[in-house]
Amino acid sequence: MTTHSMGPIRRAAARSQPRAAMILAAALFFTGAALVVPDGNARLMIVGIAAILGCSALWVCGIALFQRSVNRTSGQSLITVIKHDAAPSIVTCEGGEIICINDAAQKAYRANRSETLAGALQGVLANPGAVLFRLKSAATVRGSAHEDLVTASGHIRLSVHRAGEDRFLWRIERSADMAARRADPLPLPMITVGRNNAVLFMNDAARHLVGERARTLDRICPKLPLRSGQFNDISTRDGLQSCLTVALEGMAGRREVFLLPGVAATERQPDGWAFFDELPVPLLKLDTSGQIQLSNRPARDLLGAKECRGRPITELLEGLGRSIPDWLGDAAKGRGTLHSEFLRVKREDQDTFVQVTLNRASEEGQTVLIAVLSDATELKSLEAQFVQSQKMQAIGQLAGGVAHDFNNLLTAISGHCDLLLLRHDQGDSDYNDLVQINQNANRAASLVSQLLAYSRKQTLRPEVMDLRDTMSDLTHLLNRLVGEKVILSLTHDPTLWSIRADKRQLEQVVMNLVVNARDAMPEGGEIRLTTENVTLTEPFNRDRAVVAPGRYVKVTVADEGAGIPSDKLQKVFEPFFTTKRTGEGTGLGLSTAYGIVKQTGGFIFVDSDRGAGSRFFLLLPAYDPVEDVPEAAPLPLTDDTPMDGVVLLVEDEAPVRAFASRALQMRGFTVLEAESAEDALELLKDDTLDIDVFVTDVVMPGMNGPSWVQQALKSRPDARVVFISGYAEEDFGDTQARIPNSVFLPKPFSLTDLTEIVQRQLN
Repeated sequence: MTTHSMGPIRRAAARSQPRAAMILAAALFFTGAALVVPDGNARLMIVGIAAILGCSALWVCGIALFQRSVNRTSGQSLITVIKHDAAPSIVTCEGGEIICINDAAQKAYRANRSETLAGALQGVLANPGAVLFRLKSAATVRGSAHEDLVTASGHIRLSVHRAGEDRFLWRIERSADMAARRADPLPLPMITVGRNNAVLFMNDAARHLVGERARTLDRICPKLPLRSGQFNDISTRDGLQSCLTVALEGMAGRREVFLLPGVAATERQPDGWAFFDELPVPLLKLDTSGQIQLSNRPARDLLGAKECRGRPITELLEGLGRSIPDWLGDAAKGRGTLHSEFLRVKREDQDTFVQVTLNRASEEGQTVLIAVLSDATELKSLEAQFVQSQKMQAIGQLAGGVAHDFNNLLTAISGHCDLLLLRHDQGDSDYNDLVQINQNANRAASLVSQLLAYSRKQTLRPEVMDLRDTMSDLTHLLNRLVGEKVILSLTHDPTLWSIRADKRQLEQVVMNLVVNARDAMPEGGEIRLTTENVTLTEPFNRDRAVVAPGRYVKVTVADEGAGIPSDKLQKVFEPFFTTKRTGEGTGLGLSTAYGIVKQTGGFIFVDSDRGAGSRFFLLLPAYDPVEDVPEAAPLPLTDDTPMDGVVLLVEDEAPVRAFASRALQMRGFTVLEAESAEDALELLKDDTLDIDVFVTDVVMPGMNGPSWVQQALKSRPDARVVFISGYAEEDFGDTQARIPNSVFLPKPFSLTDLTEIVQRQLN
């Protein structure tokens, strides 16, 4: 167990020591003055002041000692709580400094070598500062939070709980291997019996039926010998029960015994195979080459085949990994550890997956294989959803990190380019070069925005809109995009409901869909764009998505192209997936549309028929008007609008800070700069400084933006705040909502964006 000796547990008490020393020094000064002042009222007053100061010094020292005792007790309590936790656990203060760690954290991350949690996780996460800030902000509001993260060594769950007024308990757990937790695919009770009737194995269904793990067969069947193909009395957890029993001869003197409780008694010959069709579990009997010798009705229904006898199993099933003949050969010869395999059924009417478990048996001296099938379609669907969510999470983390670093670079590039453009007119020889730099910086910012859109991490500016007006305004641009060979037709519902969305981003979605429709018809055709109202009275299930009942606005974009192949239909929304040739598309258009629609709260689906075209349709929630307080329209600003005021600019990236400072100074603001939150708070100790606006980055080394702003507002409650960040606003939206008079400006921003938002904060 490790604690940091000069950690936050002792710092509060340590800060009291210099204060007590200063008060004591003042008391000694007044005591000395009393010795040289003549007797009289003045001397009595000075002695009184010295006595008061001396008592104050003793009081401050007493508080410091008490606080140190309380902190020591509290710290020992935290140490006791996390000491024996198997998961790495770390306690930090508000600013992220480590107070104490347990042995697991020391072993896994060598956390005692770092002063902060972000430093301890630097080798695990590419950019831990943003993740820690996001979780701490959520825990501050809700008391706890967690997030599943993708790392180079696997998946981890990082959770945080509030452990006091200014302390947080962090735990790091590795995700369990779900593959090791696969359920028993055989719900039919099955027992493996060896020589001398010893029970070698019982599956879960058999243990549940009997009520325990039996050691010998006579515990299960009191009346031996066991009669295969007939009804035997079986000792179950509820007493003796008559069960149809099928015993198949295995290898090396073993028998596989199947118990069928609840089957009606009928007169059948004592042949285990005669009851094959009675079994409620899908079963196949195979020879060692994979030829099907026998099948029961549940198996034929699952495989979608009327008859299976005489057909090779490879005609009905296809492997998802290893070769099926190799797998059958290993099972027949008993090589290796036998385990179930997931296979795909070759049927055209529906996608079906089965989990197949093989068991060896002996018939007339020949080895046969019994294949037990279970429907794994739902399991594979859940697996596909899990893989998709992990893919989204990985892309989201990648996009978030890329966006933060790139947006800082692009802010500096485009910002300094704006400054240069102010000093050049259109007749200057360098003007066109500067315009090219500016335009390409904006294109790079747009590419980063597309990645953020797919991972649903971009900052949206939603507004209430009528899609009819939006589409009408967009028609002129769309007509130019589709060209002369393609006809664009628009049909609107005259009573179309309003929606709430980001107008610019929604226009981007429609443009992407229309451009894809145009590219699908190189010889020309018609693109039909329609809007209509849709009311769902019950949940709508489609493509593993569930649309809740309610009112929606449906937007459909249909073309007359060649259509999308069925095997590619579910991949069209994946990033960088494209059916176009190299150089014709990046594969980001539909993934961007998908991300924007999902972040807006809507759904996007696609239907396609080969040779008949494709139809993409959006379902966007209709806007329900509420009694909102109308916001005052911002005052229009021009280049002549006078700007003055004092701005404290806090930004750890030097190029961004340099551009922002010059931009604000050029518009008449007085700018004070700080490269960290700690430096900003040090500046604010000067009570003579009158600050009008704080402009601060959100995620910085050490204390983050909202944390230092909350401290600063205690002494300067009238100051306005502008948060700037390369991350999405949603990562700290809850924290910003609790800070009065604060707004958010995403990076990259231009000179005009920055100066206008600062001026509006002042107004």
